[in-house]
Order: sequence, then structure tokens, then C-alpha cells
Amino acid sequence: MTDDPNRIGVLIVDDDFMVARVHRTFVERVPPFTVVGVATTGEEAIAAVDALRPDVVLLDLYLPDVFGLDVIPRLRTAGHDCDIIVISAAREGDTVRRAVRRGVVDYLLKPFEFQDLRSRLERYAAQRGRLLTTVVRSQADVDRVMAGGTAPVPAVSPLPKGMSVETADLIERTLRDCAGTLSASECATLTGVSRVSARRYLEYFHTTGHAEVSLRYGAAGRPERRYRFRGQPAVMR
Repeated sequence: MTDDPNRIGVLIVDDDFMVARVHRTFVERVPPFTVVGVATTGEEAIAAVDALRPDVVLLDLYLPDVFGLDVIPRLRTAGHDCDIIVISAAREGDTVRRAVRRGVVDYLLKPFEFQDLRSRLERYAAQRGRLLTTVVRSQADVDRVMAGGTAPVPAVSPLPKGMSVETADLIERTLRDCAGTLSASECATLTGVSRVSARRYLEYFHTTGHAEVSLRYGAAGRPERRYRFRGQPAVMR
């Protein structure tokens, strides 16, 4: 596990050195993930988890010494609770079912593009954050946490007519970087766009599920709508 509590340490397990290098490049483009090590066999993977204590393992299945899924029970027996994301060319239904039964948090087929891995890592980070921070007061709290692990990766839809990718990307990054919530006026000030435009983009992100809205009540007048980003990429880059 990494020293920085905000970082997510990743161990890459793949017997192809060049493929592992590509995966490492992909992972390190997605904050807050950082690669803590690479293993090329099942035995190396078990030793690396013991030494490096990663938060998540990207696990290939076709390893030279052991089938990848058979690494998982050995890790659990040794007391390691790292999460597992399978990255493999194995398409057999039985293999996927075995992976689910052994508790993998995601399964990505090779070959894939950077965006495919990025969306899954960001979904994992959001789910992990919910697990670490949620205070369970009711069944609804449990349902919100559990839903994150099985919800499909949302498709990136085209923007409505009259909206630009550049402005949407600017608004999204501003909302992502905000530690709390933003009003349309505050967002307009930070981005340099008009308040009306900022409100339109923020409401768009709200309708697509990429932002949540809360109301702040003042002494008089209508309540102020405030926006917070919800973790999944909203704009195709």
C-alpha cells in the first residue's frame, strides 16, 4: 500500500514485458493510481503482493506457471485483501464465472484502448471511496455502496446541440478540482464563461448523472443550486 493515503497502489501481473509496460503507462495516466510493481508469473505476483502491499492487482490469467485465477485464493489464504481486476484474453464463460465467484471487482478483455481501462479504474476508485467513507445508517446507504460494484460503465454520449467539447471539458475539470461544491456563478468566475453558460453545462452534467445538486438556503429569495462532481468521466477527450 502506498504511503500517500490518497494514492491507489497498483501491481501489474502480465508475462509479456511489453504489454506490462503499456499497461503501466495507461495506469499512470489515471490519477490517483500509481504502479508499485510488475510481476511476470503467479509466484512473482504472490511475492510482490506480500512485499509491496498494493491496493489493487491487474491480473493476467495466462501466466507461465499458474492460471491467474488460482493466484487469488493463495493471496486470501496469506491474508491479503487487495482487490483484483482481471485483464485477459480469456473469453470463456466458465472463466468469467469463476472470476466472479473469486471476488474480482472487474474483468477487462484484451485488446483494449486506454479509455476502456481508464473508465474501469475511475469506477473502481469511486467505489473504493464509497466503501472507505460511507457511514451506514440505513439500507439506502448499503444499497448505494453495493450498486457501485455492479453498475455498468456509463457510455459517453454526445453533447447536446450548441454545447462544445472544449467548454464542457473546462467545466468538468473545474468541478472535478473543487474540494466542495460550486454554484453556477462561482464556476463562471473560475472558468471565464458566462453564468448562464456555466449553469447550462452544470445542469447537463446533473441530468446525465455526472454531478449531484444540493440546495443552499439564504435569508431570502430562492435557494442556491450547488454542484458536486460524481467521479465518472463525462466528456470524450
